[in-house]
Amino acid sequence: MDPKEVKSDLVLILDFGSQYTHLITRRIRSLSVFSLCISGTSSLKAITDLNPQVVILSGGPHSVHACDSPSFASGFVEWAEANGVYVLGICYGLQLIVQRLGGVVEVGEKQEYGRMEIEVEKANGLYGTKRVGDRQVVWMSHGDEVAKLPQGFEVVARSQQGAVAAVENHSKRFYGLQYHPEVTHSPEGMETLRYFLFDVCGITANWKMENLLDEEINIIKETVGPDDHVICALSGGVDSTVAATLVHKAIGDRLHCVFVDNGLLRYKERERVMETFERDLHLPVTCVDAVDQFLSKLKGVTDPEVKRKIIGKEFISIFDSFGHDLELKIGKKPSYLVQGTLYPDVIESCPPPGSGKTHSHTIKSHHNVGGLPKDMKLKLIEPLKLLFKDEVRQLGKILNVPNAFLKRHPFPGPGLAVRVLGDVTEGNALEVLRQVDEIFIQSIKDAGLYDSIWQAFAVFLPIKSVGVQGDQRTHSHVVALRAVTSQDGMTADWFNFEHQFLDNVSRKICNSVRGVNRVVQDITSKPPSTIEWE
Repeated sequence: MDPKEVKSDLVLILDFGSQYTHLITRRIRSLSVFSLCISGTSSLKAITDLNPQVVILSGGPHSVHACDSPSFASGFVEWAEANGVYVLGICYGLQLIVQRLGGVVEVGEKQEYGRMEIEVEKANGLYGTKRVGDRQVVWMSHGDEVAKLPQGFEVVARSQQGAVAAVENHSKRFYGLQYHPEVTHSPEGMETLRYFLFDVCGITANWKMENLLDEEINIIKETVGPDDHVICALSGGVDSTVAATLVHKAIGDRLHCVFVDNGLLRYKERERVMETFERDLHLPVTCVDAVDQFLSKLKGVTDPEVKRKIIGKEFISIFDSFGHDLELKIGKKPSYLVQGTLYPDVIESCPPPGSGKTHSHTIKSHHNVGGLPKDMKLKLIEPLKLLFKDEVRQLGKILNVPNAFLKRHPFPGPGLAVRVLGDVTEGNALEVLRQVDEIFIQSIKDAGLYDSIWQAFAVFLPIKSVGVQGDQRTHSHVVALRAVTSQDGMTADWFNFEHQFLDNVSRKICNSVRGVNRVVQDITSKPPSTIEWE
């Protein structure tokens, strides 16, 4: 998907490292407006090439006083003014606007973190029909504050402590919020964003998934030549399946799907997935047994990043080999590889401004992104790389992918390799994990909870604990259970099971899986943790 091809007013977010940045992207898309997030330190050309109607400067952990604090590109202000582009700064973004346009930002006498009440001082602009004196609760997160506004700017709202909470310069089309309107802790934040986009900026809510489907099919047809053949890596997950169905709709039988059994799949995953592909989706799929190839390369490896790199490299090796066999069969070498890479995969594998790297901290290398060799022979097609998971499910529904398949929980590309902490080939860790995971997931389904949970899975821990089973001392494995709720995987809360459910699952696991004598539950949100353990 090329952002330039999306027929919609674009709202571009410049990311300065806030943990909420990508929530802004989601909130705006929920208003049927296409939004995209790029590094806050992107070049002016990278920004202007996208031709945004609105630019939002995100928050971030930095102080504008620091000599190495990240900033927008030189010439950005002049370009925005000359082209009538609206600019909204949020938190650090507001302070950046104030400082770069001639105002003053100082260390606040009273820092503001958490819920705070603000009061409207100007009854137009950002707050629409709000009257002077109207109050609302917002979510603050800043230590610096605006001490002097640039020429032409006005205060629109202040906090209960007197700090500047919102500013605007109507003639320049520059606006700023010291708080985070995108989080649910700012109850009227979405109303403010909605008013700003539609009433202040005049944005049109015309971004629809149906339009996106047509655009993407056209892009694939233009990219893939009339005689070119394409390989698609199918994992059995929603992402790769929707990507394959989309490409198949665009180029038909010139798509050749391959499902790789890498020895890191869940319980009976190979049989179940292949049956679904053939019976329900009617996709042309070849199954490759590469269990020994993967596990031999992973033997002795404990570092999660190294695991991901190895797995990514082996996948590409298999696809190259599959492509060679396909060439002998059809008389033409395949040119492209389709992958179900999503926007969160790209985001989390990218470098944030101010980190000394080129963009946010690399949380983990996604095997679709960070594990690909530079000398890969196949060119990539990633039709979903600007979409979040829930948007992929919407697209799949339009493509008539069976609903039961679309509701499947996400499964990581590296499979159980990142759910066995340590060496995946040691002992019978993989088999133990498969059995534990199957009991956990089936119990969730039996309890009618599967669709209420974003993702659930078990983790094999590299420790043993003392237990008592059959009146005898045991020294056996510990497993962890994780279940979270989420909108798009960027943030997540742990799912609160009833105690009786957890009691039943724990008993089933310890009674049924030989070698396990202790079950623990992960009750950490994202952030501070990630959803997966590795």
